[in-house]
Amino acid sequence: MVEKSPDAFRTISEAAEELDVPQHVLRFWETRFTQIKPMKRAGGRRYYRPADVELLQGIRSLLYKEGYTIRGVQKILKEDGAVYVAGVGRGEVEPRKREGEMASAPPPGMSKPAPRVKDGKPVTAPAEPPAQPLLPLGEVRVVVNRLSESHADMLRAALRDLGDARRILDPSQSR
Repeated sequence: MVEKSPDAFRTISEAAEELDVPQHVLRFWETRFTQIKPMKRAGGRRYYRPADVELLQGIRSLLYKEGYTIRGVQKILKEDGAVYVAGVGRGEVEPRKREGEMASAPPPGMSKPAPRVKDGKPVTAPAEPPAQPLLPLGEVRVVVNRLSESHADMLRAALRDLGDARRILDPSQSR
């Protein structure tokens, strides 16, 4: 494969490979971050400028390495700008620390599972979850324990949607 000049535009497949993310992630990020504006040619083919790729590297770093949410990165882009985020992507800028209740949480993939506790005492061996058969699709129930009726309705609707998805994905479950 021929190496491109650092100043050359990148196709979506080249940008995705360079960033080590799937192409659909780049398309999704375009919907969430208005600062990402690749050139689009006839037929909708995307071409990313070097500055676009640097911004994407910064977004990727904040999301995947620093543990920010989409909303958190949107806030950083609004407050500090695309140049700051691109600097993070190039490794020239130290990313700011997360704020709020999630600030002390480790970045994704770096956390340890919570210790198991039973009757106020640590459990050394993992407890086996009780075997529960899947409910037949027609018998989806929601156990409501201190939930408002509107929350229970939302859960019921979500369970119906999951049942529909299950039927679509596994035709043997259709009746």
